[in-house]
Amino acid sequence: MGWKAAQKLIQNWKILRGDNVMVIRGKDKGRTGVIKRVVRSQNRVIVEGLNLVKKHVKQGQGHEGGIFTVEAPLHVSNVQILDPVTNKPCKIGIRYLEDGSKVRISRGIGTSGSIIPRPEILKVRTTPRPNIVGPKDTPLELVMEKTYDAGTGRGMPDL
Repeated sequence: MGWKAAQKLIQNWKILRGDNVMVIRGKDKGRTGVIKRVVRSQNRVIVEGLNLVKKHVKQGQGHEGGIFTVEAPLHVSNVQILDPVTNKPCKIGIRYLEDGSKVRISRGIGTSGSIIPRPEILKVRTTPRPNIVGPKDTPLELVMEKTYDAGTGRGMPDL
């Protein structure tokens, strides 16, 4: 959309696609929505139904022109995730459970300290993996063939 790359990229993202967030600054302050897309190269997120702008598109081959309303990216600092219990904006912390799994928790004044679950939409791939065999793919029987046996030393090259 014409944005420059961010000067200082966020290394550890705590906000994910599918999270419920509230806009805390800007023209849509106080409104909530679901994150539709995360643009990590620009430190921005696109929230579904918020930060709407008019986009003028010229007619061309294969598409119609006109004035469209689209969601513009928001800087990630202008949104805060919603606490699942209190439904208020909160900061996000990381904790490790007894079994060693990493979870996100809500933190800050007036928050419940509860676990923020990972969105279910993350389990669905946006681009499915190809499952057809191409001309440059190695056949499965060649991949599964055992060429070296550590116990007997068979298959060791002569050095």
